[in-house]
Formats: sequence, structure tokens, C-alpha cells
Amino acid sequence: MRALHGSASATSLIRSSRTLFALARALPFMVLLTVLGIELSPAHFLYTGPLLSPAPALAAVTMGPAGTGSVAVMAGVLSTVTATQNHAWGTPQVYSNLLALLVVSVASLATSTARVHREKELATVRRIAQVSQDVVLRPVPARLEGVRAAGVYLAAEEGARIGGDLYEVLATPFGIRIIVGDVRGKGLPAVRSAAAVLGAFREAADYEPELPDTVTRCEAALRRELTRTQRHGETPEPSRDPAEEFVTVVIAQITGAPVVELVSRGHPPPLLLRRGETTSLETASPLPPLGLEEFLDRPPVPVEKYPFEHGDRLLLYTDGVLEARDPARNFFDLPTHLAQLHDLAPQALLDRLRASLLHHTKGRLADDAAMIIIERDTRRTSAPAAS
Repeated sequence: MRALHGSASATSLIRSSRTLFALARALPFMVLLTVLGIELSPAHFLYTGPLLSPAPALAAVTMGPAGTGSVAVMAGVLSTVTATQNHAWGTPQVYSNLLALLVVSVASLATSTARVHREKELATVRRIAQVSQDVVLRPVPARLEGVRAAGVYLAAEEGARIGGDLYEVLATPFGIRIIVGDVRGKGLPAVRSAAAVLGAFREAADYEPELPDTVTRCEAALRRELTRTQRHGETPEPSRDPAEEFVTVVIAQITGAPVVELVSRGHPPPLLLRRGETTSLETASPLPPLGLEEFLDRPPVPVEKYPFEHGDRLLLYTDGVLEARDPARNFFDLPTHLAQLHDLAPQALLDRLRASLLHHTKGRLADDAAMIIIERDTRRTSAPAAS
């Protein structure tokens, strides 16, 4: 119900914004019609000249140069007609009104032209951001061999499309491989680290038969990226401790066997959804995040395996979801929301989770949030694990 309420609130906000915009566009014409009505009524003795000057300025708020210019011309024509009808030519008021209208019209045209130019630049930036997102964070395929999948990403920074969270779902010779991670920090350095880890994962996923080796390749790529950044003096915070640069990740592998294999490096545990109940897949031997390998006091443990049967769903997410708070500082209850949506298709389930998350936080996320859900297809039968 909370998800539906959040979706309805967003729809209502959009409709209200559109209504206000339509009223703002109509306001200059309402002013002109009001002046015309006064001049044609018995109240034509009222002085309406000062009402015409603001009309072009009002038009510049919502219209382009053509619309603003049209309102300015109509205001000038109306001012001329009313002055002629009232036999007011030769009086100081008429010429002062026309001069004021001229000055406001020129300023309004300049303002409208600059605003349209900025909007075009913003649209270009948004298109570039969309392309960047598709390169760094590619859309999650809806269906792969034996599974259905869906993904969602929410950037905490207003207007941003990519940030410090990362994910990928790939079909490889060794099965379906998934990575979800969270880079410490925000901004361009976080995007660089995310791109480095993702690039290494995409390369290693097809060539490394063992998941720990894939993780090692990702760790090496992150270390190279951080070393280059520090060497070239690109770090925006020189006082920042290099030991604070790290990435938490969880990598999963799904084959024909009824299990899911996991390697976690300091990341929140995935949630298993089975017949309406959620289970947290806690790792038995916690490991530090990527970039903090010096804190490994022993060799990494083997891959951990958990039952993953047909019809089961696996939700991988970043801590931006768990740490999301409402105005009363209450955390978002992800397991409860997930269990309530167990009967929905993967994409619909994530859409509802996203709406619930935004409703819980009133649209104000403190951190980036990403979620990937994988469902083992119920129409397939189990296959034995590859030896």
C-alpha cells in the first residue's frame, strides 16, 4: 500500500506541475484580455496602460523568443488602439507607457533567448549523461539462460544519472555472473573507481573459471586506478587517506545446479526470497572490501554456496537502500517490503520497491541506491552441476 501511495503522490505532483505551467503560459494573454475587456466596457475610463508592460516579462518565464515577441507586439498594438480610442495621443502618459513597454519587451526577449539556450545546453548534458550511464551501467537484461532479471539505480545527487554504485549481469561460459558494488565516496572519483571495477569484471567474467580469481582481477583494476589517480595528482581531496579508498562488492554465480555461489567483500548480504519469506545470506567468513587487501590476515575462503531453487529470487543491493531513512530517522525495512511483493514479476517488484523507497525518504536519498533481482525460471528443470 505504501508503494501505491508513493506512486500516486508522484503522479499527483506531476499533474500539479503541468497545471501550474499551463496557467503561467496563459497569464500574459489573460492580462491582455483583461485590458481589452476594460477598454471595451463602461469602465474604459480606468487607466490600463501600466498593466500592459509586465505582459512580455510574464511571457518570457515560460515561452521562447517567438512567444515573448508575439505578446510584446500584441501589447503594443493594444496600447496603440486604446490610446487612439481614448484620444490620448500627445499626453505624457501614453509615451511613457510605450517607452516602458519597449524596454520591458527588449529585456524579456533577451531573457527568453538566454533561457532557451540554457535549456538546450541542459538537454545536451542530459543526453550525454544518459549515454554515460548506458556505458558504465548497462541495462540489465530481462531474461538470460534459466533466469529472469531486473535492475534499478537511484543517484543521490540531484540531476545525476550515475554515481558510486555499480552492477552488471552477464551470461558467461561458466554461468550467469552478477556483480553489485558500492564505491566509498561520491562524484567523479567514485565514477572512475566504479568504471574500473566494472571493466575488470566484464573482462574476467568470461575468462576466469573461478569466482575468487574474478574478484582478484577487479581488485587489481581498482588498485591501478587509485595509483594512477594519486600519481597524476587528480585526487580532489589531497588530505584524504588512501586507505579510505575502497569498494564493497558481492559477486554471484548461477549455473544449472540448484545453488547460488557468492563471494562477498564487505558488502551487505543478498536477500533470498522463497515463497513469500526472505532470508539474509550472511557470509560465514567476512572479508574486507576491495582496496583493503592489506587487512587480509589469511587467504580468501572458497566460494560460499546457498540453495537457489526454481522460483526463488535473489535480491542484491547497495547500502543506500538499507540506510535510507524517513524524516523520523527510521530505516527502510527492505526485507518486509520485499516479502510483501513476492508475487510480482521482477521488474514490477523493483518498480514497487523503488516507489516505496522514495516514499519512505520523501524523495531525498542520502546515498546512491542500486538493486538487482534474479529469479530462477520456474519453467526450467534442474540440471546437474558441471564437473
